[in-house]
Amino acid sequence: MKAKHQRLILVIVALAALIGAGLLAASALKDEAAYFYAPNDVRTKGVEPGKAIRLGGMVVKGSIKRASDGVTIHFDVTDGKATVPASFKGITPDLFREGSGVVAEGAFDKSGIFQATNLLAKHDERYMPRELQGMKYDEKTHKMKADR
Repeated sequence: MKAKHQRLILVIVALAALIGAGLLAASALKDEAAYFYAPNDVRTKGVEPGKAIRLGGMVVKGSIKRASDGVTIHFDVTDGKATVPASFKGITPDLFREGSGVVAEGAFDKSGIFQATNLLAKHDERYMPRELQGMKYDEKTHKMKADR
């Protein structure tokens, strides 16, 4: 066999090995590639109790209830298709409120309630911290100044 043919076969075998490795990696990560589970994903796919996941969606309006201990809250998370009850013990982020987006880290307990260990409140691109409301960026001085 000529050297030219040997190189061609080697390139084809290497290319097939790379494609095979890519497909194997993609199939192994198909469920783990999701940044968070939406409530409808939890309902349709099911998540076993105790498995650490991220649950993302909107906090249902009127669902935040504070427990008598002052640090535990109960709330519902929805994606418009399904709703999941959740609980968190600790200090909530400033942006955590009803009708706002949230990504909660934690796991489901055996009763189907998501026990969050960390809350990540989300906001849209129009968000402005309270400290900067009424301010705008001055291109000339590169500083924030009162918007008048």
